[in-house]
Amino acid sequence: MMGWYREQVVPRMANALLSTKTTGELRERVCADLSGTVVEIGFGSGLNTAYYPAAVAEVLAVEPADVAWRIAEPRVAQVTVPVKRVGLDGQALPLDDAVADTALSTWTLCTIPDVGKALQETLRVLKPGGTLHFVEHGRSESQSVQKWQYRLDPIQKRLAGGCHLSRPIDELVTSAGFEMVRLDAYQQPKEPKPFGWFFEGIARKPA
Repeated sequence: MMGWYREQVVPRMANALLSTKTTGELRERVCADLSGTVVEIGFGSGLNTAYYPAAVAEVLAVEPADVAWRIAEPRVAQVTVPVKRVGLDGQALPLDDAVADTALSTWTLCTIPDVGKALQETLRVLKPGGTLHFVEHGRSESQSVQKWQYRLDPIQKRLAGGCHLSRPIDELVTSAGFEMVRLDAYQQPKEPKPFGWFFEGIARKPA
């Protein structure tokens, strides 16, 4: 039953919950400096396609959910940027070293089981000096909110396909070998505090 829920329900739920005006504004901001060959980790239902800038030459999409990919097809068809599904697992990218100029992750790092391995794989496929552009939710700076995040994590993981509320996204990115170029960490207005601590930034692979 949980397998069916995760495969059929979670991708549709994510498509609905992450297609708001607010998330669109964040996607536009995070995608603004993408260029060249982009590896998108957790392509989902293609909600970022509307925000790819003209500097993007192609997108190599990594997405495990077939349902999400089917939902994405009309969005992919509407953009001139070539989008190719190249893999199912961010923890093991079927790509050569140093093939991408930039990488993109939007509300994905919370869910990947071995997020450290996925970030190391992203680092591997980026060219030296290439950048990872991301917006994620994760562990709040408030200890009282953190306590609620830890309490809610088991429920959140079951309901949201393995999503964690309490991951320290900034620490995970730098631990994988990236250099942080820019980072904004903030409480998103009108979001419940355990769910609304956001990390938005750019990290670089050392040259």
